[in-house]
Amino acid sequence: MPNIHRSPKSSHPLSRAPPSLTPPIDVFSTTSSHTNTTVNPAAGFINGLLDSIPLPRWAIFIIFVVGVLVILLCCVCICIKCCRRSKKKQKKKKKDEKINLNGKTTTSLVQPDVNDVDYGSAGQLRGKLLYSLDYKAAQSELIVGIKQANSLKAMDLGGSSDPYVKVYVCPDKAKTCETKVFRNTLSPVFNEQFNFQISKSSLLKSTVVMQVFDFNRFSKHNIIGELRVQLCNVDWNHVIEEWEDLGEPAKFEDENLGEICFSLRYVPTAGKLTVVILEAKNLKSMDITGASDPYVKVQLALDRRKWKKRKTTVKRKTLSPYYNESFTFDVTFEQIQKVHLVISLWDHDAMTRNDTMGKIFLGCDATGNQLRHWADMLSNPRRPVAQWHNLLSAEQVNSTLTLKKKIPLSSRLPF
Repeated sequence: MPNIHRSPKSSHPLSRAPPSLTPPIDVFSTTSSHTNTTVNPAAGFINGLLDSIPLPRWAIFIIFVVGVLVILLCCVCICIKCCRRSKKKQKKKKKDEKINLNGKTTTSLVQPDVNDVDYGSAGQLRGKLLYSLDYKAAQSELIVGIKQANSLKAMDLGGSSDPYVKVYVCPDKAKTCETKVFRNTLSPVFNEQFNFQISKSSLLKSTVVMQVFDFNRFSKHNIIGELRVQLCNVDWNHVIEEWEDLGEPAKFEDENLGEICFSLRYVPTAGKLTVVILEAKNLKSMDITGASDPYVKVQLALDRRKWKKRKTTVKRKTLSPYYNESFTFDVTFEQIQKVHLVISLWDHDAMTRNDTMGKIFLGCDATGNQLRHWADMLSNPRRPVAQWHNLLSAEQVNSTLTLKKKIPLSSRLPF
C-alpha cells in the first residue's frame, strides 16, 4: 500500500474550513471601504485642496500657524486699545463730575491721578541742596556757600549726572559764579564760596539764585533744578546753613544769549596756543530784520591787561554762524599760568558801532565750565579739546575780569 505524505498546511484546522466561509471576508472588506468614503468627506476635500497648492505640506502648516498668531495679536491689541479708551473716559468722567452744595453746583475736587501729577510727585523729585548765607555789613559783602547736593535727578542715560551749580543775585545779575563739575554722581560735595558786593539797601530787594545743571560737553547743559532765596526774609544775626529741595527752574529773568563752540590746544614745548572757533547757535537778534551779522573776537590778556587779539570773518544775516577758523598765539609755559582768554561775539554794523552779543573768558582764575575747559587743555597737551559754552553778557564778564589797559610795548616807551 503506498505511503501518503501530508503537507503541514493540510494538517492546520483552518485549512479544513469549508468554502462557504470565504464570502464573509469579501463582504467585510467592501463594507469597510464604503464606510471610509462616507464618514470622512471633509478630510478628502482638505487633502485635495492641499494637494492643489504648489507648496510642501510643512510650508503650508507654517503659513497657517503664522496667520493664526497674527489674528490673535490683532485681537489682543484691539482689546488693549478698548481698555485704555474706557480708562480715559472714566478719568474724564471723574474730572467732569459735579456735586451739589446748598443748591449750588460746583466742580468736585477729585484727588489727581498719579499720571496727572507733574512737579512735586515722588517721580519728579529733583534733589536737595545744602547752602549757606552770610553778610558782612562792614564790607558790604554777601557770601554764598554751596556745600553739597543729595539725591539729584539723573539726567544721563547711565542713570547719573555731571552736576555743577551756577550762583547769581537778582535783579542786578552783575556777576555769575559756577562751581566745579563733578562727574557721574548724584550726591556731589562742592564746599565752595562766592562773594558778591551788595549794599545793605539793595540786599533787602535781592534774591539769590542757585541753579544745579548737568554738564554736557557737546550739547546744551540741562538744568536739574534751582533754589531762590529772597534775602529780605533772612535773619542776618547768624550764618544761615540749611538743606532745601530743588524746585522747577524759572526762566523769566534768564536771558539766553546763545552758545559758542571752540577748541583749545596748547603745545608747551613750542609755546603755542591754538584757538579754533568752530560755530555758534541761538544767538540774539540784533538787527531790525530779526537776524545779525556776527563775528568772533579772540583776545588774550596777560596779568589782566589786554595783550593780543584776532577776529574771524563776518557771517551775514544768520543767528547760527559756522566759522571753523584757527588762530595761533605765542604763549610760553610761564605765561600760560597768568593769561586769560576772552571770547566775544559781535554784531557787525557798517554805519554804526558794532554791538556786543555775548562774551566769556577762560583761564586759571575762571570758574565752572570755563575753568574745566582750560584745565582739560592743560592736562592734555598737543591735543585739541572742544566744548560748547553759554554766552554771558559783556557786563558780567567785564565786572568779573576787570581788564586794564593794554600792556605798553618797549618800542613805545620814552626810554
